[in-house]
Amino acid sequence: MDMSFKEKSLWVQLLGLLGVYAWYFATVLPAAAPSVMPQHVVLFAVAVGYLVAVQGAGHIVIAVFDPRDDTDERDRLIALKGAYAGSWVLAAGVFTALYAAIGTEGNFLFTHLLLASWVLSCLVEIAAQLYLYRHGT
Repeated sequence: MDMSFKEKSLWVQLLGLLGVYAWYFATVLPAAAPSVMPQHVVLFAVAVGYLVAVQGAGHIVIAVFDPRDDTDERDRLIALKGAYAGSWVLAAGVFTALYAAIGTEGNFLFTHLLLASWVLSCLVEIAAQLYLYRHGT
């Protein structure tokens, strides 16, 4: 089955998020000592730069080889259903981070739980959309 521009874009986003933030969390979490906190800011900036580069390059490749980018009502409905699924994950992650902020000192756990919940909610949103593209709305 031929994939639409939107579906290819979702694959680029999914793989980019998985790759970049898997690297980020694998790098930051083992070195969670308070003395390396300024390095986390640098690593986060590097992760954002990687994400922009990977997704930018991926979308350029898609646009060059498949310039069709027309969207219809089905695309909008799939995006809405994906956002609905991702919003539940984000809400649960925010409450988990708030609970952790109350019970721990410092902000390392709080900020990284927030970041992880945002990344996970994006992944759930994208995965739900990809599922709906393949299996119907």
